[in-house]
Amino acid sequence: MTRVLEFIVALIIVAVVGVVVGITMPGSGHVERSLVVSKDLRQVYDVVNNLRTFPDYGVLRAYDPKTQYTLSGSAYGPGSELSWTSQDEKVGDGKLTIASAQPEFDKIDPTVNSAEIVWNIDNAWRGGDKHFTLDLLRQGNTGKLTKITWSYDVTYGFNLLNRYSNMYIHGQPDAFVQYSLNNLQNVLAGVPNIDYSALDPYIVQTKQTPVLIVSTSMKRKDGLDGLNQATDAAIKQIEDAAKKLGVHTNGPRIIFTTNYGDETYTFDVAEPIDSASLNVAGQSYQLTAPTPPSLADQNAPASSSTAAAPANPDNAQPGSKDRYGRLVIDNNVRATLAFGGAALEAPWNGTAAGVPQTRDMLKAYAQTHGYKFDEVTNRLYDILSQPEVKDAGGNVATYAQYAVYLPITDSADGGTLPQQTPEQQAGIKQPGVINANGQPASSSTAPAPASTAAAPAAPAGK
Repeated sequence: MTRVLEFIVALIIVAVVGVVVGITMPGSGHVERSLVVSKDLRQVYDVVNNLRTFPDYGVLRAYDPKTQYTLSGSAYGPGSELSWTSQDEKVGDGKLTIASAQPEFDKIDPTVNSAEIVWNIDNAWRGGDKHFTLDLLRQGNTGKLTKITWSYDVTYGFNLLNRYSNMYIHGQPDAFVQYSLNNLQNVLAGVPNIDYSALDPYIVQTKQTPVLIVSTSMKRKDGLDGLNQATDAAIKQIEDAAKKLGVHTNGPRIIFTTNYGDETYTFDVAEPIDSASLNVAGQSYQLTAPTPPSLADQNAPASSSTAAAPANPDNAQPGSKDRYGRLVIDNNVRATLAFGGAALEAPWNGTAAGVPQTRDMLKAYAQTHGYKFDEVTNRLYDILSQPEVKDAGGNVATYAQYAVYLPITDSADGGTLPQQTPEQQAGIKQPGVINANGQPASSSTAPAPASTAAAPAAPAGK
């Protein structure tokens, strides 16, 4: 009996000590990890201010590759939600919600030195008011470095079990932060290091359009003159083919980029036509969309041609289909249905030399916002929407305007593509045609569009 009493007393003492220790333990928990990345603050801000990119760097799939994600709520910024489910107890089920982002995205420019994004977290970890805070601080002599501090905070209240869980905050919560932060650095490393803060891209829904198309290339050392020569030669072939087919070109010229190499720029020149039904070699054909090239075609070396289109690489007869599923018109000219589907679009005012930079900006923007794209099957393209205007003295009065497009698709993790970019949603207008003084051109001096009938559908409100 004495031993039983001693055991009971011992239990009481242990319980009392446990309560006392629990009361004296912290009522909240905090862990943080930091690293510096060679990326502009705006790029880092955009990646962590939407949850479409989280599956690419979150640690959960390292624990369970079968983790399933579901996006909901806003597409960008506060209100964005990402839920996950897993059969692995270490992952379990949970949800992240972007609670706040300061300052707002359109205030992030080179003069802003810091930003803060807060994610609320709902999962099996003990405690309440659980949230991650991502503090961004611009660093470096040129301001092109960003220090990311990722912290986790939790409140335990007077729940003793929750307070004891603070002893394990350097377990799963700390590992979640550390490994996800390391992965985030790797994801950011794959984003082109380019400032797109002046870019105001829109998501547009393009419509399928019949076009005649010629493949060509140029040496980059030849500059704009080489580009113009190659383009003019291709346009002449297209116009000659259209005349023979009995159709009319009815829109501005289009350039599809195949490979913007260090030495050679390979591309397709196209013009819209007024019919999707063509008569070739006495047979009637209905144009269809091109098919993705095979892996062998993707790895085929680019042509070294500098002006005229290369000789027929498929050795195909008029009326047959080439390796991309396009209708062969003659030795160089093909016909197909272009466009169709969503694309990220942005204007460029100036010479064609600025178009490649705009393409890179769009790709970087798409990556940081979680918009998927494939440059092989859905290549970038640009449309000369407004030609350059010169005065009587031969000086540029109004810059040419190009509309640059990057086809994009839905997320691989169950998220549907947003209908609008954050800029569209905020009502930010894209720049119009600009005159040589850097000001918007007046309607009396701006050139009229070559055509609007066959161009991709314009975004609402544009």
